Amino acid sequence: MKKLPYADPGTPDLRSPWRYLLWTARGQQRTLFGAAAYGTGWMLSQALVPAAVSLAIDQGIRGHHTGRLVLWSAVVFALAVTSALSGMMRHRYAVESWMRAAFRVVQLIGRHATHTGAALPRSMPTGKVVATVASDAMRVANPFDVFGRFCAAIVSYVVVAILLLSSSVRLGLIVLLGVPVLLASLTLVMRPLQRKQTQQREESGRLTELGSDTVAGLRVLRGIGGEATFLRRYQDQSQRVRRSGVAVAGTQSTLDAAQVLLPGVFIVVVTWLGARAVFDGSISAGELVAFFGYTAFLVMPLRTATEMAEDYTRAIVAAGKVIAVLEVPGDHTDPAHPVNLPGGPQDLVDATSGIRIHPGRLTAVVSARPEDSAALADRLGRFGPDKDGVTYGGVPVTGAPVAQVRSRIVVSQSDPRLFTGTLRRELDPTESLSDGEILRVLDVASAADVLDALPGGLDAEVEERGRSFSGGQRQRLALARALLTIAETLVLVEPTSAVDAHTESRIAGRLVAARRGRTTVLMTASPLLLDHADEVVLLEDGRETARGTHRELLAHSTAYRRVVVRGEDQNDERPVMEVTR
Repeated sequence: MKKLPYADPGTPDLRSPWRYLLWTARGQQRTLFGAAAYGTGWMLSQALVPAAVSLAIDQGIRGHHTGRLVLWSAVVFALAVTSALSGMMRHRYAVESWMRAAFRVVQLIGRHATHTGAALPRSMPTGKVVATVASDAMRVANPFDVFGRFCAAIVSYVVVAILLLSSSVRLGLIVLLGVPVLLASLTLVMRPLQRKQTQQREESGRLTELGSDTVAGLRVLRGIGGEATFLRRYQDQSQRVRRSGVAVAGTQSTLDAAQVLLPGVFIVVVTWLGARAVFDGSISAGELVAFFGYTAFLVMPLRTATEMAEDYTRAIVAAGKVIAVLEVPGDHTDPAHPVNLPGGPQDLVDATSGIRIHPGRLTAVVSARPEDSAALADRLGRFGPDKDGVTYGGVPVTGAPVAQVRSRIVVSQSDPRLFTGTLRRELDPTESLSDGEILRVLDVASAADVLDALPGGLDAEVEERGRSFSGGQRQRLALARALLTIAETLVLVEPTSAVDAHTESRIAGRLVAARRGRTTVLMTASPLLLDHADEVVLLEDGRETARGTHRELLAHSTAYRRVVVRGEDQNDERPVMEVTR
């Protein structure tokens, strides 16, 4: 089996659900061919057993020919071995086909979610995306699991039909037509079951969406006292899922009973008619045994065909949901004719606010409304919907490849996100830096104490979202991660809002030294950081209204002084809150 996940899941055909399934099949032709080949060997070897037993009875037992009996007994044994070995390989290829199709969906959605950024959660609920990955990916993959058996079912049915008709046209037609009618009668139970199963899946999907969205907004729910309300909603939805499951179980038990009863009755009828044919001399005793075996066997290929039809129908619906996720457009697309950003440090200009960031300097941006400075950071880093207005060295960033903008201008938001894995991988995803380089930057971010508290050091495991760290620790680790990018232009949004004043003072001095000669933009109202900036820009209503050093603006700008003094009052409270420990 080739390594999963894929290094590159490819570019899917999103024109329609069946085209998507066809594109997936083309991407795993080897496993599908293997499943079909071994599946044919597995099912056909079972189909030929009644014929071999029939010949053993007629030629060996009734004909009193020991050699023939040994020969056909050996053939039955060989067919059994072939069925076992080919069945093992068929199952292996079927599982691999299923896994490849499912993994491809998961990777495509994961990659698309990464590339679209905030556009995907804006377009559809997060819970719906989670449900697509958790449920629809499996349903898309199910036909690829059945494909090998379906091909085998077609071949086996044709072979058995030829054998039946060559022995007795009347009995052959009864079996060949009776088995499909038998399975068709089961659809009277299967169709209500499918409707109830669909309802159960929908209710279960709503429960998944509700749980995911509730967890994502848990902090807000706690803040407004809405936990009890959402708990009741989750309990109500859970009960709906339970009731739909009970309804499915009742119908499923009826179907299971019918699948035993109806084939049993049909086999009794065929055996009775076959026995009369033996007495009439139209067929031999061995052929009667073969007819009995074929009747029991044909249920399997026909049931496989029914399973394939059901899985394909579900896969079409699921593929449509996958396509709906993958068709959500991202905020950023590379232009048809991209231009490269100029090399070396350049002026970064935002026409919306009128701000010009000079290269190689530490510039701080102060705003009475944090959302204005956060929006500026998004524009500088080309986050959010693409709009012209930001230039780098005179070149619009919207005209450059997204990857190039991301590598030249790095934005670290105020809400740091940490991921599962080792701390080393968290800080240095490319694993290209030495321990010494990482430790030096951790010292700049005043995060050495975080490392010292971990028993494994840089190789310690980080829990999901860094839950084991405090808010201040997560913020300092995120700052270290941003500094390790050694970006030409680094935009930091409130990088010290969750640390105490003493730690913030250390970070401010070390940050200036670490970023000397490179362009750094700080979105902050902290006097401890502002005092170290080369120049400070004041934003009012999203526009630049004043520029100078921190001390100059304190002396000459009432609006600036009002924002900074308020921030200073807030800073005075932080040591009391003990936010970093």
